[in-house]
Amino acid sequence: MHYEKNRTMSELKKIKPTESELEILRVLWDKREATVREVHEVLSEFKDSGYTTTLKLLQIMHEKGLVKRNDAGKTHIYQAAVSREHTQKQMLDKMMDSLFGGSTTQLVMHALGNKAPSADELKEIQQMLDNLKKQ
Repeated sequence: MHYEKNRTMSELKKIKPTESELEILRVLWDKREATVREVHEVLSEFKDSGYTTTLKLLQIMHEKGLVKRNDAGKTHIYQAAVSREHTQKQMLDKMMDSLFGGSTTQLVMHALGNKAPSADELKEIQQMLDNLKKQ
C-alpha cells in the first residue's frame, strides 16, 4: 500500500495530540492500520461517539500529520504517523514540566504513592535504578 509522506520529525515533535486523538492513536497502534469504521467500532466499546465525529477527528489528525492515510482504494485506511513511544515521552515530558516543575523525583514518588506496584513492577523499577547508577 502507498501512504502519503509524513512530516519531518521536528515538525511532529511540536504536535501534541488531544485526549480524543490519543484514543484514536491507541487504536491505530494496536491494529497497525484501520478504516474509519474499524476505529469507530473500537471507540464505541468505551465511548459514546458518532461515526462522523471519528471521521472528522481522523481528517484533522491527517492534516496535523498525526496519521497517514492511504487514498488508493475506495475506503481510506489510516496508520499512526507517530510512534507510541515518541508520544508517551512527549506527553510525559509535558506533564512532568507542567505538574511537577520538571522534577523526575516528584513524578516518580507521586506515581508510586498512588498505586502500589506489583512485585514484578518493583523488580523492573529496581533494574532501571541499577542501570541508571551504572551510567
